Amino acid sequence: MSFPLESFVNSVKTLSSQGNLSCLYEFLENSSEMLSKNTTHLEAALSSLELGQHSLGILALLLARFKAGAGEPATLDRQMAEFVEGCAVDQIRYAPDSYAELCHLYTKKLLERSKAIKGLRVLQQAIAKIQASPNQLTSIHADLCHLALSAKCFRPALDVLDVDIADISKENGKFESRHLLLYYYYGGLIYTAVKQFERALFCFEIYFSVPSLSLSHIMVEAFKKHILLTLILRVEAPPPKHCYSEVARTTMGRRIRPFCVPYVELATAFAQRSPEPLLAVVTRHQEQFTRDQNTGLVKQVVASHNKMNIQRLTKTFVTLSLSDVASRAQLPSAQKAELHVLGMIEEGEIFAAIDQRDGMVRFQDSPEQYAAPEMVARLERELAQIMALERRLQQLDEEIQLEPQYVQKATKTQHEDDSGQACSSSQNNKVANNIM
Repeated sequence: MSFPLESFVNSVKTLSSQGNLSCLYEFLENSSEMLSKNTTHLEAALSSLELGQHSLGILALLLARFKAGAGEPATLDRQMAEFVEGCAVDQIRYAPDSYAELCHLYTKKLLERSKAIKGLRVLQQAIAKIQASPNQLTSIHADLCHLALSAKCFRPALDVLDVDIADISKENGKFESRHLLLYYYYGGLIYTAVKQFERALFCFEIYFSVPSLSLSHIMVEAFKKHILLTLILRVEAPPPKHCYSEVARTTMGRRIRPFCVPYVELATAFAQRSPEPLLAVVTRHQEQFTRDQNTGLVKQVVASHNKMNIQRLTKTFVTLSLSDVASRAQLPSAQKAELHVLGMIEEGEIFAAIDQRDGMVRFQDSPEQYAAPEMVARLERELAQIMALERRLQQLDEEIQLEPQYVQKATKTQHEDDSGQACSSSQNNKVANNIM
């Protein structure tokens, strides 16, 4: 081991034993350049430190190794897994920025080697260790979702995505807006893959609620999928002038639409009862949809349009033959109409029965009376979530009111208002004196 590394190891041991973690963090930040120049001896330095006692020191050494690409990939993977599992939480929370950067590098190297599935459990543990609460978002969340998408193994990411975010880890000022946007973009893709379209739609809408001075490619892609998902979910007839949500009419939406012309045309055609304009748009822009990897979603939009036409019939007719359903919904045959109706019955989108003897469909009212134990339990669960959300909003409101920056700004605004009123009163008195 070189002399600089020996000195580094001794300093880490001394500061760790003293419990002076803030000074240790500063020392490690200042030692990054020295570590980058001694990458060949980092393995020896790692072996001289104990994980439970010197987690911050090992974090700095591993970060230097990953940056330099020093060591065999299998060795680095093993060391990363061991570090995340055994590191001391009270130490790594002093360096959340370095910890997150290590996870970013680990993710990048796994993706380069097409070994994404190896990192899912490691990053799950990494997130749980660094979070102050389960509702806190870290930049590592986006890495976990990226690996899950690459590995096509969504369960680990869904365990994280299903938890509503109420806080963001600042990571010593290193958390960037792109980490938030990537997390919700990857999350939208994952929810789309498992057909949880409402959650996916929420994730894509985040892009239009985050302030932005310019457009990005990823924002355009999110908007395309936002349009498709809104059409898939909107089985009821959409308003004729806008077939996608309120988001599309915002300033950002108007700026994005010129880059999404095929999708805007698709939404316009979706509003018409006849499927022919919709199919014409699909055929005309098929190459674009394929290039955007949205062909599957476009097919589901066409199916959603058929369902919308069938649902209209339930509001007008009580009994209808399958051939009439096919004719009025503009489906190619009675057999196709039967398949669509059966599918909608199974999914709970309509309530109906098909008499196979005479080929008649009898539409029914919803049998739900909202008195079953399952429904009561669901109502109680959702009420509990709403009450928890209200408590969280009150807590955030109190925190904002006590924030020094907010207090200073509010005081300044109040002072300016008082000064303005005083000036106005003085001017009125002068005018009155002049008149007199």
